[in-house]
Amino acid sequence: MDVPSSTEKRTALVTGASFGIGAAIALELARDGFDLAITATLTENLKGTLSKLSTTGCRATVLELNLRSTDSIERTADEAVRELRRLDVLVNNAAVPFRKSAVEVTPKEWNDVMQVNAAGTFFLSQRIAKRWIDGKRPGCIINMASTYGVVGYSGVSVYGISKAAVVHMTKMLAVEWAGYGIRVNAVAPGTVETPSRAMTLADPQYRQSILDKVPLHRFGTPEEIAAAVRYLASPAAAYITGQLLLVDGGLSACGSRGTGAK
Repeated sequence: MDVPSSTEKRTALVTGASFGIGAAIALELARDGFDLAITATLTENLKGTLSKLSTTGCRATVLELNLRSTDSIERTADEAVRELRRLDVLVNNAAVPFRKSAVEVTPKEWNDVMQVNAAGTFFLSQRIAKRWIDGKRPGCIINMASTYGVVGYSGVSVYGISKAAVVHMTKMLAVEWAGYGIRVNAVAPGTVETPSRAMTLADPQYRQSILDKVPLHRFGTPEEIAAAVRYLASPAAAYITGQLLLVDGGLSACGSRGTGAK
């Protein structure tokens, strides 16, 4: 079981919790009884999330995290454990979106996306897993993937490749750390209406073209992605590891005909 005793509150570290899916995940876990450490590149961007969390009765700690920096990753992981006194769940939500034609991508852009989305996710997971292994404690890691990491799309190659890395990373770490009682799973959102997608989805023609490719004929909500994370973090998912949960309205079932994702 990757939950504490009935007299203890569960705890989670949620990265990229400023808005959208990350903020929804933090709020969902708080309502489910978690105390939280939430991160952003700039902690001032977490004010809105922190205000919402204050209504749930959870204890929330705000931390700065730069996934491009190994020092920041190690410092933030250690601070989260120190502030919460232990850690039960890590949600790797933070990522950088990136849209550009493959033939125009520069080495610097490639490295920046991979550093945050793939390397940052790996090394934060590593730091937390080391603590669990050394302390002989079970744990749960939930990575945020994307349908872009499962099916091929045009114009988002580097982002999609970074998320494909997250999908396979999830499987590799789940197998390697299962013997320590550490579960590792991933959630892959389809098209979700978030602040980061507001500009592209504001175009009526583009919006309709995406909707036409989603079998359920609607976009997802941050709350629906958060519900999937809550499930994977719960005792109900204690026998689930190394899995990818697609929450995309059937988009990925359409193969290459789909064009929209988180």
